Amino acid sequence: MLDDNNVLQQRDPSGALAIAAGEYKQAEFEATIWNGEHDHRPIRNIVVAGMGGSALAALVVKVWLRDVLTEPFEVVRGYSLPQYVGPNTLVIVSSCSGNTEETLGCLEQARARGAQVTIMTSGGRLLERARELSIAHVVLPDRAEIEPRMTTIAQTRALAQLLAHFTIIPPSYYQEIAQQVSMLATASEDWTPNVTTDKNLAKQLALLAVGKTAVIYGGEITAPLAYKWKISWNENSKNVAFWNEYPEFNHNEFLGWTSHPVEKPYVIFDLFSRFEHSQVQRRFEISDRLLSGMRPKATRVELVGDSVLAQLLWGCILADFVSIYLAILNGVDPTPVALIEKLKQEL
Repeated sequence: MLDDNNVLQQRDPSGALAIAAGEYKQAEFEATIWNGEHDHRPIRNIVVAGMGGSALAALVVKVWLRDVLTEPFEVVRGYSLPQYVGPNTLVIVSSCSGNTEETLGCLEQARARGAQVTIMTSGGRLLERARELSIAHVVLPDRAEIEPRMTTIAQTRALAQLLAHFTIIPPSYYQEIAQQVSMLATASEDWTPNVTTDKNLAKQLALLAVGKTAVIYGGEITAPLAYKWKISWNENSKNVAFWNEYPEFNHNEFLGWTSHPVEKPYVIFDLFSRFEHSQVQRRFEISDRLLSGMRPKATRVELVGDSVLAQLLWGCILADFVSIYLAILNGVDPTPVALIEKLKQEL
């Protein structure tokens, strides 16, 4: 089925596969900062406020730059900012739609506490507020052209640009993202529809997952990527999925696999990076061996790239390809998220 172009076109009417094939271009997204003037106050901590895919870039950056960031860096996915937020906090408010109520609430809290505020959005009320109040902001790709969950790379560029603008990190990290474009383009070409299943990793992983609930595991470095895979499964494939990370997995969930029927309707994906702590790498291997016969054998996805950043971005694009192919196998359109939009209207 996945090698039949007629089926692909019928079940992907909005062209999600074509969008995934062009995601690598976001590595060169020009993250222009509007209203960039600021008072150069000292920044002692950083908070990124966002929900779902709009928080994902912050989780990626926190891992990627964990040896670079010297100020505390927290990601808030909810209605309330921490009490420590004040004049020496940089609050980065992130919402692709610009209408996320939790994020809009965090914006007003940040302003009320005198924090240094900046915004990432593609439009909506958040962009209106940025312009009304002359807040420094980056305009993300238009959500009418690309779904927010598929803009992780552009959002990572935008976040790196803002952190450099407020002198949290050097500008070179913004450029490091652009340096990945060639590698990401080559990888993406291998996952496009014209590459047959026998040579296409994305199609092969989708076929493993059809009719099952995916459980995706990462390590200390790849945890944000495991979360990204879950998001892609939920929104593209319209499929329930779960994620966790090592070593935490071994302290609780590990034991949860040991009872109930041996034949469980799950598919397990281990997102494996050679940059993980050596003991985390061992935990992947030992855990799968000790759980043999108690859960499905894990499928290891070896991340490609010569740096943590390269591997995370590579894995983000693969997540979208696999989940879109899975949507096609599920017989659903990968693009719309009607129930989420209905919920927002109800709220």
